[in-house]
Amino acid sequence: MKIKGIIVLSVVVSMMLGSCSKNAIQSAKMKTNMDSVSYAFGANFYGVLSADSIDLDPVLIAKAMMDGKAQSSEMNEEEVRTIIMAFLSKREAETAAKQADANKTLYKDQIDANQKFLALNKEKEGVKVTPTGLQYEVITMGTGEKPTAANTVRVHYSGKLIDGTEFDSSTGGEPVEFPLANVIPGWTEALQLMPVGSKFKFYIPSELAYGSNGAGEAIKPFSTLIFDVELIGIVK
Repeated sequence: MKIKGIIVLSVVVSMMLGSCSKNAIQSAKMKTNMDSVSYAFGANFYGVLSADSIDLDPVLIAKAMMDGKAQSSEMNEEEVRTIIMAFLSKREAETAAKQADANKTLYKDQIDANQKFLALNKEKEGVKVTPTGLQYEVITMGTGEKPTAANTVRVHYSGKLIDGTEFDSSTGGEPVEFPLANVIPGWTEALQLMPVGSKFKFYIPSELAYGSNGAGEAIKPFSTLIFDVELIGIVK
């Protein structure tokens, strides 16, 4: 359930529902068309939240709406937004953690294959390993400036999986530009190792790439990404 959806539904329903006590709420009858509309909005609002496993107290929802209508809310707008945002952030984190655990079982063979690949690859001559687990080979060492995480770089690259499947490439076209702060952690770290004019090969573990989520159909969860990168320049 998106924060925007909750706020919009809350505002709409609060504008339409009003009473003075718990008993009045429970004994309220639908007498007019707008009464029916009010009830429909309330039923929909609570149904959407319940379907999303958000177990709210309908009496407190009604109280908050009545307080809002009477302009005597116990929370200001900033407090409302902060509480809802914190609640939703926690839920999203918990959901992501549960999905990650489920994926560890579902993609066990994928995890084993990628871990085995990295373990063998780091023993190859010329392969270096950083403290984060990033592996790389220097194909050509340039002599230019090294970018920082705050820079935008211009590169040519191709990306493959450990089975050789190519999932992305700029080869054959124009170089691409992107801010290092806006890419996967492995790219942010890797490009800062390269002086301009260099060509490196990077082996990026899943925890520095797309982790347990993967990306699209090509990059499955827990995938190691292999990139051939040429750093053409730093965009000033």
